[in-house]
Amino acid sequence: MASKDERDVEIHVSSPPPDDCEATRPLLTAACEAYSVSAAILPFFFPALGGLLYGYDIGATSGATISLKSSAFSGTSWYNLSSVQTGLVVSGSLYGALIGSAMAFTIADFLGRRRELVVASVSYLVGALLTAAAPNFLIMVVGRFLYGIGIGLAMHAAPMYIAETAPSQIRGMLISLKEFFIVLGMLLGYIVGSIFVEVLSGWRYMYAASTPICVIMGIGMCWLPASPRWLLLCATQGKGDLRDTKENATRCLCRLRGQPSPDLVSEQVNLILDELSYVGEEKRAGFSEIFQGKCLKAMIIGCGLVFFQQVTGQPSVLYYAATIFQSAGFSGASDATRVSILLGVLKLIMTGVAVLVVDKLGRRPLLIGGVSGIAVALFLLSSYYTFFSGASYVAVIALLLYVGSYQLSFGPIGWLMISEVFPLKLRGRGLSVAVLVNFASNALVTFAFSPLEDLIGTGVLFASFGVIAVASLAFIFCIVPETKGLTLEEIEAKL
Repeated sequence: MASKDERDVEIHVSSPPPDDCEATRPLLTAACEAYSVSAAILPFFFPALGGLLYGYDIGATSGATISLKSSAFSGTSWYNLSSVQTGLVVSGSLYGALIGSAMAFTIADFLGRRRELVVASVSYLVGALLTAAAPNFLIMVVGRFLYGIGIGLAMHAAPMYIAETAPSQIRGMLISLKEFFIVLGMLLGYIVGSIFVEVLSGWRYMYAASTPICVIMGIGMCWLPASPRWLLLCATQGKGDLRDTKENATRCLCRLRGQPSPDLVSEQVNLILDELSYVGEEKRAGFSEIFQGKCLKAMIIGCGLVFFQQVTGQPSVLYYAATIFQSAGFSGASDATRVSILLGVLKLIMTGVAVLVVDKLGRRPLLIGGVSGIAVALFLLSSYYTFFSGASYVAVIALLLYVGSYQLSFGPIGWLMISEVFPLKLRGRGLSVAVLVNFASNALVTFAFSPLEDLIGTGVLFASFGVIAVASLAFIFCIVPETKGLTLEEIEAKL
């Protein structure tokens, strides 16, 4: 086994390529990690459908609740839902996502990234069908929970699979593009909702419309190869013959890079094994290890980012979007639907900008610039509700600034960073904790907003979110590293 100093030299030799490394040629070699652009598409696309289904649920549910509670269009005898029942319909998938995230902690490393996404697609499909065909309220809530379990598993496994299989030169772009798919799903949900909102039993069609995507995702993940890094991790933990697993991992990496020759990827496989040897060959990582050493650093970075992603008011600002636009003159129900689509388009455009520049500018500049915009937007919203209630344009500008800044920073970069910073041996468990923190923080902000608004007032509440945004900016400055252009093994060594 190579000494620690030799391994450090090996990692240093494989230093990241220069920024001007072209990623447009059919096959990249030399200083860059060699890969075929066409071969990198499907290993991103099928996992990213898990994000699209998550976003679709958010968008479709906004229209489905209107349809479900309508005496004219519900098509049910139980349309007269209480506020608690409506809350269960809206947040049922969120509770399911919390359960799915907790499940991922124990089953992720056993199943592997690919099979976890297959299970997620099945949970999505069963949940969507149950919800769409629900004969009563109880079955509908069960369907919402099952769909949510799919969300929790998919949002855990998709960024891991993409990160572990993507070439380092375009890893940031691909994982950020998953956020683009989430927003695309939201926009698709808004559009489908607007089509069926005035159709008898339209809510059933809204939820059923996601089932073809679930099937495509499941079939696609069955066809894709397993993550080579996960295969090698299993082998070093005594789950299989190392030599056979190394050959299997090499074949998988050849498929993922679009290369016919195993010799071209064998060096990278050896580097992954070197890093696994460096962290030890224990049969299984213990629970306490995720709070020690480099994983503790990764946990602080990852959980801190997804925590601030939610507690800077993201659910609440979007909740207030309809009220803000109503004050600006968009008062009708049809206007509200169009405004939702408008916000979806803005989110899509700004996420597209982040996708295009994340591997050129880096993660930290986007985070710092975007979170600064979020802080300004929150203080503007606070001033609107405190001092300028007659100037609705202030609120509209603040809302658009918030949405644009969020999609440049916390939206895509939060998911990107948590998929990069955890060491391979503990990536499955560490990322499941980060995803659990994300959904728990979302639930906390969503359900605490109304009581806090009544207690301290809307203006003070948005100002408090602004202060938290400033604190998150300090966190990014002091704690969050730059990972642009580094392989996952180099990020692990850096931590």
